[in-house]
Order: sequence, then structure tokens, then C-alpha cells
Amino acid sequence: MEKKKKKDNALINILVNVVIPSVIMSKYSTPETLGEVKGLIVALAFPLFYGIWDFIRQRKLNLFSALGLLSVLLTGGIGLLQLDRRWMIAKETAIPLLMGIFVLSTLKAKKPLLSAFFGEVLDLERLEAAYSETGHSGEFELQIRSSSKLLGYSFFFSALLNFVLAVVVLEGEPGTQAFTESLGRMTALSFPAITVPMMLVVGYILWKLFHQIKLRTNQDIEEFIRK
Repeated sequence: MEKKKKKDNALINILVNVVIPSVIMSKYSTPETLGEVKGLIVALAFPLFYGIWDFIRQRKLNLFSALGLLSVLLTGGIGLLQLDRRWMIAKETAIPLLMGIFVLSTLKAKKPLLSAFFGEVLDLERLEAAYSETGHSGEFELQIRSSSKLLGYSFFFSALLNFVLAVVVLEGEPGTQAFTESLGRMTALSFPAITVPMMLVVGYILWKLFHQIKLRTNQDIEEFIRK
């Protein structure tokens, strides 16, 4: 029997990817402590190694996790190479922008991204058969495509928020203490200002989709979960 993969702990995710890096960059990157360069390296090491460890543990590459790791590597590279702060602003904007473009591009494929995602959890054949039995044949695919569009557009909104946050918060140039400390503040602010709204949007997408499934099939979503 295959071992069930352990689910990620949300608290650990927040601590490793947001809280710890923010504290290190904001409080321990002064000349009296770690310094700008060492502070940046130590702060970025937490999400980087956690991402690598999670990939080894799950034995599966997730596109969005991969983009997150790429974001960490780019942040470290821009800081250590002391590139112009405009590179950091561009990076912060580009990552969610690329995610949105990818999600919308899958609409041209036979199965959108969300369809592939739900296919891992739900028995889509049974679900589509249930839609047909109640006279709503083909509606599930339309709902998936509508949800995929909303998810893609939410990433574009996230890109705009990232851009505004980076322009307002980032100070100084990479390689300076002011820049490292402001990067820590930006990382901390990105959770309530960007991550939480994105989580709410995703939650709404899931709620709406599951609500529609119940309305169209007269069955609870639990009935379609893969055994």
C-alpha cells in the first residue's frame, strides 16, 4: 500500500517563507549582526531549502512551487549582484504575471489547469456523468473554464499589488542595509496585502465551483472524491 503524502502545515509554511526571512532581513542585517550580504543569504536560505526539502518529500514538481523557488533565487541573485532596484520591482511583478499567463494559456488546451488539478482529487468521469443525468451535460467544463479565468485574472491583480508594494516599500539599492531591511518589510507586508487576498479569491473560486456542483447534481462534493 502506498504511503499517504503528508499535507503541508500552513503555520510552518508561513513561518519559513514569511516570518523568519522578514525578521532576519529587518533585524539581523545590520553591520553589528550578520551584515547585509550574510543577512540576505541566511534569510533566503530558509524558503529555498524548505522548498527543496518539500520537493524531495513529495516527489512531485508543482509549477507554482517551482516559480516560488525561482523567485527566491532571483531575489538572492539581485541582492548579491547588487543590481538596480528596478530589477527587484520587475521580478516581483513578473512572477505572478507569468502565473496568470500560464493559467489562461491552459484554456486553449483540451483540459484547463483547474481540470487537471481537480482530476487528482475528484472522479471527473462520475462528476460529468452526474451532470448529464440531471440534464446539465457540458456545464461542468464551462464552470471549470470560468473558474480558470477568474484565477488567471486574480494573478494579474496580484502582479499589480506586488508592483505597488515594491515601489512604495523598497528603499536604497541592492547591497545596502536600507535595501535589505526594506526587503524584509516588503516580505512581511506581502502576506496580509497580497497572499491573504489571493487565498480569499481561491477560496471563493472553490466555494462557487462546489456550490454549483451540488446545485447541478443534487449530490455533495464528497460523493465525487476519489477513493
